[in-house]
Amino acid sequence: MSTHASHPQRDESAPRSLVFLIEDDPAVTKLVLNALAEFGFNAEGFNTGAAMLRRMQTEKPDLCIVDLGLPDMDGIDLVRRITAQTSAGVLILTGRGHTADRVMGLELGGDDYMTKPFESRELVARVRSILRRRMAANGAAGAQQRRYASFLGWRIDCAANILRAPDGTEHLLGTAETQVLRCFVERPHQILTREQLMGARDLLPTDRSIDVRISRLRRKIEVDPHDPVIIKTVYGAGYMFAAAVTWG
Repeated sequence: MSTHASHPQRDESAPRSLVFLIEDDPAVTKLVLNALAEFGFNAEGFNTGAAMLRRMQTEKPDLCIVDLGLPDMDGIDLVRRITAQTSAGVLILTGRGHTADRVMGLELGGDDYMTKPFESRELVARVRSILRRRMAANGAAGAQQRRYASFLGWRIDCAANILRAPDGTEHLLGTAETQVLRCFVERPHQILTREQLMGARDLLPTDRSIDVRISRLRRKIEVDPHDPVIIKTVYGAGYMFAAAVTWG
């Protein structure tokens, strides 16, 4: 079962953006779809993960809003399938208060999360922010189809999202991880704020998604992720990539 919402004028910050909402609570579905329509998004609602996956076979969304408490499957598994099958952004919407659920969702490729209850305008702001970041990342990738950066024996293909270790092992990075790592290698030995790394000016102080992405990158490239020497924390300021980088 699916529901649809449309609006005659789209918001200019997110042209032609299609959002899928996977939520089994009719009241929440109505609230979110109405808010998205009011701000110019095309949106479709689904009350099960299976219904959304069937729809995704014929229409690829720009972003998915996923409730973790679905009746037919675990929302974490749905996030995994969305990120594996599409390049869509993912906003996790959950009534669960467990930090582990949020961290797991972000590690599987989610871009952001919100807990219920929530303000509809804040949800729209986060949707806009995710889409802007992804548009910026896609634009940078499109400007140069194949670009390689090397540091300390590591090599990243920014177009294919592949990170190759000094021993030749390849890691397929998520879009969000690639965006952060690319930001680092383009500005080595510079202090970068959380907002710069996320590509967002409206980042909330409570938003910890960048910290999750930094943690994932450290686990891949640091000898000791708990005592990092490549991606350093500059307390009160942000992060710094402390390695020489060559391009080509």
